[in-house]
Amino acid sequence: MVELIENFFLNTVGRELCVLFCSMIPIIELRGGIPLGASLGLPWWQSYLFAVIGNMIPVPMILLGVNWLIGLMARSKIGFFRKLAGFLLRKAEKNRAKIEKYVFWGVCLFVAVPLPITGAWTGSLVCATIREKFWKALLSCFLGVCIAGVIMTLASYGVVAAFKFLA
Repeated sequence: MVELIENFFLNTVGRELCVLFCSMIPIIELRGGIPLGASLGLPWWQSYLFAVIGNMIPVPMILLGVNWLIGLMARSKIGFFRKLAGFLLRKAEKNRAKIEKYVFWGVCLFVAVPLPITGAWTGSLVCATIREKFWKALLSCFLGVCIAGVIMTLASYGVVAAFKFLA
């Protein structure tokens, strides 16, 4: 099954777009895209470039659409959605003062840590729920993604080089 999926993507969209699409997936993001590019034999700069672009594609949509979605959930006839929206709004409001003081660099560093759930998706969700200015939030996420990309590129291509040296 894995081979079928791999062949489909590689033969249909190519290695570069595989990295781009992988980097768009929540939780995986470029933390999976760059190692994928390394394993597919892409040069480090192509993996980095396509992973950063792929990781950033969802960010503007999240920043612009999350509050609309939460508002829609708050007006929903389904109790679960109303409760979830209320919870998110209360949580954002409760922590707003603490978060707003350090939001730019805090989100940047949070996104830069190359661990699952600390990527651009979560960083942009935080910015959107506290209603951070769009361009400031976008720049903060972008810088964090670039830093995470450098860390993952060094780690991924360093490991590939080490294995080639040992072989």
